[in-house]
Amino acid sequence: MSEENSQYTQTKVQPKDFISGWMMALIIAGTGLTLPILYLGSEIALGVGFKDALTAFIVSTIVLTVLCMITTIIGNRSRLSTYMILHFSFGRQGAKIINFIFGITLLGWFSVGLELLAIAIKDTGQQMLEINLLEWPIIVFIGILIVITTVYGIKSLERLANFAVPLLTLFLFYVVYMALKSTPSETIFAFVPEEASFTLFEAIAILVGSSILFPVLMADFSRFAYNDKHSLIAVLGITLGFPMALLFSAIPSISTAEVDIIKVMEQLDLVLPAFALLLVSTWVGSASNLYSTALTFSTVFSAGTYKLVTILCGSCGIIVALLGFSNHLFDFLNFLGILSPAISAIYILNFFWVKKQRYILNERKDWEYSALICWLLSSLIACLTYYDVFQLTHVYFLDSFLLGGLLYGLSFKLSSIYN
Repeated sequence: MSEENSQYTQTKVQPKDFISGWMMALIIAGTGLTLPILYLGSEIALGVGFKDALTAFIVSTIVLTVLCMITTIIGNRSRLSTYMILHFSFGRQGAKIINFIFGITLLGWFSVGLELLAIAIKDTGQQMLEINLLEWPIIVFIGILIVITTVYGIKSLERLANFAVPLLTLFLFYVVYMALKSTPSETIFAFVPEEASFTLFEAIAILVGSSILFPVLMADFSRFAYNDKHSLIAVLGITLGFPMALLFSAIPSISTAEVDIIKVMEQLDLVLPAFALLLVSTWVGSASNLYSTALTFSTVFSAGTYKLVTILCGSCGIIVALLGFSNHLFDFLNFLGILSPAISAIYILNFFWVKKQRYILNERKDWEYSALICWLLSSLIACLTYYDVFQLTHVYFLDSFLLGGLLYGLSFKLSSIYN
């Protein structure tokens, strides 16, 4: 496979393949218009009320934007993939450990998307055709189809998504309009649940956890940007797209008192067009997650072809979906909020301070033990603050980020003194 076809997995992106930051922003924004993110917006809004939900949407977006603005510069200036950047921070072998965590994460998102898509199909069949379908055969059947399209037709699906995502955006604007038409805006904006399902902080933490991989993986997008300015423009996909997707689901859910997107659309008499557009966007999102999962695990386990790894990952994802993984979605997102921020902090310091913004490909070591130890320690301490054994900042994902940076910075300083 040529380096062009492999998307510069191990070399620097060449100028002939640079693209506009605006195009990247659209791609990134489109990733939020899938069932898992829409589901999150509904759950948070119904769980804490509109005003607290809006606060959570804004705060989580600011956190993610700030982190992405830093890491997008790293990708643009180094022109390397996230996997290669991790080589410099954690070592060739250490990067495989981090990639294994990413692979598990992406597999989790594939399972959640598959399960929610199956529920949407089941609900649509019930509402439109009055057919009671079992959920597990849908998961297996759709899962197999997604595996097949991931192996053979991922590019065709992405082209279809280029048309579907703008249409879905316009359609969701119309859904919000219909929701505000059927329920007075004052009622929606004043909504507070009788019993809150989360605290405001828990809502923020869940939302940050849902997209905490974006700062880590931002380099995979920004390495293709023309320059720093365009790489920062790409971040608008998170800054504008993320809260917009959450609001698109929050307002109709409060209006109808439903979390299930198909049941929301049923009350607004919009089931069929909503199902068609969400089917395409979520199918593409699930296929993209499976594609990324397979590529990620391919860097960890060298044995096996891409097709074999994709089939194995897809099979595991289907089994996880059958076990009802979406019921543990919030625990999963909190887990990401513990492990991922420290990774971002370490590779930010490594690029700007340790490497002085210069990565030399032949200077990679097999292991960077100090980075791995700092990551493990900061994640462990953040886990203890999450379970309230003791407290630092009272924000566990911030604990993870600050501790990862502090410990790594101290370790580099000490090694500079004694070496």
